[in-house]
Amino acid sequence: MGEAIKMAKIAFQNDEVPVGAIVVYEGQIIGRGLNQVIAKNSVSSHAEINAINQASKFFQNYRLKGCDIYVTLEPCHMCAKAIVDARINSLYFGANEPKTGAIESIDQFLKRGDLNHKVFSSGGHLREESSHLLRKFFQTKRKNKHSLKNLF
Repeated sequence: MGEAIKMAKIAFQNDEVPVGAIVVYEGQIIGRGLNQVIAKNSVSSHAEINAINQASKFFQNYRLKGCDIYVTLEPCHMCAKAIVDARINSLYFGANEPKTGAIESIDQFLKRGDLNHKVFSSGGHLREESSHLLRKFFQTKRKNKHSLKNLF
């Protein structure tokens, strides 16, 4: 999870929402991702998707059997579906996402009976560090927005 936090910090430095993800196979990191929605002008460029894409290139296969994913923030529906479709074994995440979290917060997507693959999930891993990074990012955004208003 520490490596996912490192990716989130890079996203923060790049002025992206600080979310990081890694995909691990047999103890080896085979995929790293960070939010790059702004940099890539792509709504789908979430940390989880980017890590899954990198891991898929490593295997030369979109199915990531035997892999686990670690994410600093509870995944949204798009990312949860990608995790299922990639056949990832387990999801470990840090902070809950009360507005769009599809694992525990607003939905329990992975517990659906109609999914063709079951993913184990566990939240709260390095929750405080993940939450702190997100709070700091959005405080900075609000502060800068407020500063701009005072200029006019």
